[in-house]
Amino acid sequence: MAMLEIKDLEVCYGVIKAIKGVSFEVNQGEVIALVGANGAGKTTILHAISGLIPARKGSILFEGEELTKTPAHKIVSMGMAHVPEGRRIFQQLTVLENLKLGAFTRKDKEEIAKSLRTVYDRFPRLEERKNQIAGTLSGGEQQMLAMGRALMSNPRIILLDEPSMGLSPLLVSSIFDIIKVISEGGTTVLLVEQNAKKALAIADRAYVLETGSIILSGKASDLINNESVKKAYLGE
Repeated sequence: MAMLEIKDLEVCYGVIKAIKGVSFEVNQGEVIALVGANGAGKTTILHAISGLIPARKGSILFEGEELTKTPAHKIVSMGMAHVPEGRRIFQQLTVLENLKLGAFTRKDKEEIAKSLRTVYDRFPRLEERKNQIAGTLSGGEQQMLAMGRALMSNPRIILLDEPSMGLSPLLVSSIFDIIKVISEGGTTVLLVEQNAKKALAIADRAYVLETGSIILSGKASDLINNESVKKAYLGE
């Protein structure tokens, strides 16, 4: 059984059908990339999975449990974390306060402290700046904080929405290295990313979206060499 299974998902904004019967699955331990142009529906799919917007039709199964009627906070407690596009950190709070809020569904203080240590090990900059107001961090540091905050919930799967957006090429490489480390640590990753070349380079499998539908899927190593994918998404 797949860890996450999406079946015939439809999402509408008013009368506009943004997602048109999408089906895909994510197996435990995989890095799965959703790639496509702006407006293809990638972010909408993540929002539906994590309970931020309702599905009109279809099924979202996480470890066998149906999520379509489950509130977002309950989905977090089930083991899913979502790093939204634009980071959405708490600007007026410190780095440490942001990280602690990531563990709001957890009760065991000793385990929370272990998670904090793990986050600091992965993002040493956050430990250096733990008492700094989050809104004063650089864009790259804010992205690290958003990812660290999500990891504080001790998720089994993490949804990442455009983690490289607005970052310098050097920081983009650093963020993708961290995604690999997160995956190697045992956390499943569902990645939405406009930098298709970087996403396909670290993913196991990928799905290509166009105007709310999946038009291609397969091993990431095959798609990165697909001529139509190269032309449309890799600038080749």
